Amino acid sequence: MSHCLVTGGAGFIGSHLTELLLADGHEVTVLDNLSTGEQGNLRGVSDHPRFRFLAGSITDPVMMSEAVSGVDVIYHLAAAVGVRLVAEDPVRTIETNIYPTEVLLRLAVQGGQKFFLASTSEVYGKNFKESWAEEDDLHFGATTRPRWAYGCSKAIDEFLALAYSKKYNLNVVIGRFFNVVGPRQVGNYGMVIPRFVDQALAGGPVIVYDDGGQERCFGHVGEVAGIVKDLMDEPSAAGNVFNIGSDQSVSIRELAEAVVAKVDPKIAIEYIPYSEAYGDDFEDIRRRVPDVAKLEKTLGRKPVMPLDQILDDIIAAKRADN
Repeated sequence: MSHCLVTGGAGFIGSHLTELLLADGHEVTVLDNLSTGEQGNLRGVSDHPRFRFLAGSITDPVMMSEAVSGVDVIYHLAAAVGVRLVAEDPVRTIETNIYPTEVLLRLAVQGGQKFFLASTSEVYGKNFKESWAEEDDLHFGATTRPRWAYGCSKAIDEFLALAYSKKYNLNVVIGRFFNVVGPRQVGNYGMVIPRFVDQALAGGPVIVYDDGGQERCFGHVGEVAGIVKDLMDEPSAAGNVFNIGSDQSVSIRELAEAVVAKVDPKIAIEYIPYSEAYGDDFEDIRRRVPDVAKLEKTLGRKPVMPLDQILDDIIAAKRADN
């Protein structure tokens, strides 16, 4: 079994991946500064004999050097995440997402570790295609629109990872996440499903930004974590970029209606402009749907859990926590 490092392992996706790796018999070290992750996300494995937690930041090169020591596989999930966080602090986004990735890649070359880079659908920018494939061009907006800072920074991360793969023969896999959802995700940073569920469980109203016609796809974190792990075990995945997410779209209006129907049909749905939520310089994407053919060809599967089942899982988890 391998010794795995999960940066951002106390976060939403990272904690689920950590649990899965431990269940598979691996040794896992988590590095997290708990700025957006929570120690409580790891309570189920905190006493596990093959688990180690390091409290520290990926911006600290000394801490990262310690974290990678003796490791076989690096899962780099730590990043500035969430639309709200990006819109409010683009400087933090750029500083957190670029330099630490380069340092970690350099350490991986020295140590010979396999490397998974968590990227994002945001790298596609405002591509107007019906669905987005890994070889599509990137279409970012103006630099005066802060939200594009996140996509740009993760695109640079991808360029760096692929360059290290080519120049140093580093075993790199890049996964572009599309709206991964499930238990433990919080709505503090703009994530729409936990925000809707929290608002509904509090009695409403459920607040939809703009007209609710935006289309998104939602993949369950359990399926996504399994795919990430299996991609690192698949030799043909090395050096490649993969879209990871569901390809079944739903409008945000329909999503709000589905949440309300499950919690309490009497709850009101209200609509507010983006400017009220994120400021006048915010720019959104109307449709975000991945082409997952490459993922299916490589692993023989894709995330398929229906939205109805995903919502039931999230609502049950939220109620259990309250």
